[in-house]
Amino acid sequence: MAHLLQSQTFISRSIVWPEQSHIHRHACIKLSDHRHGSSKIHGNRRQVETERGTCFNGFVVHCCTSSSSPPPSAAASSAEAAVKQLVNGIAEENNNNNGRLKDEEEQPFYLASEYGWKVRRMAENQDEMRKVARIQAEAFHQPMALFDDYFFEFFQAEVLAGLIYKLRNSPPDRYACLVAESPTDANSESQKDLVGVVDVTALRDNDVLKHLDGAQEYLYVSGLAVSKSFRRRKIASCLLKACDMLSILWGFNFIVLRAYEDDFGARKLYSNAGYRVVSGDPPWFTSWIGRRRRVLMIKQCTNHFLNLL
Repeated sequence: MAHLLQSQTFISRSIVWPEQSHIHRHACIKLSDHRHGSSKIHGNRRQVETERGTCFNGFVVHCCTSSSSPPPSAAASSAEAAVKQLVNGIAEENNNNNGRLKDEEEQPFYLASEYGWKVRRMAENQDEMRKVARIQAEAFHQPMALFDDYFFEFFQAEVLAGLIYKLRNSPPDRYACLVAESPTDANSESQKDLVGVVDVTALRDNDVLKHLDGAQEYLYVSGLAVSKSFRRRKIASCLLKACDMLSILWGFNFIVLRAYEDDFGARKLYSNAGYRVVSGDPPWFTSWIGRRRRVLMIKQCTNHFLNLL
């Protein structure tokens, strides 16, 4: 009977039996085509011959027979069958492990999953980055009276260039582009499609820090956009929830964003998510330059999540 005490994937088909000189004999199995050189297993030890010398490691294949054992040919066949069974078992286990690891690698890490939507970090490939740029361009492009299509394409290219620049020049724990996926319904035309996006950046603006008690940095949320055909379906709320989770993972206590003062829909969305207004653009800034006045809204993540507990 063969006692296999550890697995080995480099066992050859050849089995060599030494001459019978004792009542008990030990099988000598030659291990060929090993990546580190040829090796043998002698009884209770494994001897590996390499270019650097001889070492002992691995498992024990202990094949013992008594004086009343069957002929060497029958014993060899039995040992070879046991070795073949071991190799087949190892191969099956490796295939199962590789399949499980592949599934784990392909499975994305979702920061939030609410209302049927799931939010994760954007995959840094050309196709997904173009989708993100298009969603943001559709949300923030100002229509032009003439050549609107041309200006839209130019604006979309500008958004894509800015996205690539931030990805290349920001550490992974200082900037993240989060995307929302559509439901994974097999009958849905938008299966696994991107329906929303938001940018999250670690900043330290002194004009903002004066409103944040004891903070040296904060997370700044910007570029929140949802596809036209998916708006008013809680996607923006799910994206903001993902920003909350990211702040916990990165160790930030405050999240900051800006909204237009007259955009009451956006301000209601942010207020429902836990943000509050702390300041706004100075009046002279908006009146002289002609821009819409913005308000600064902050959220303290520590207090928010302690209340949930």
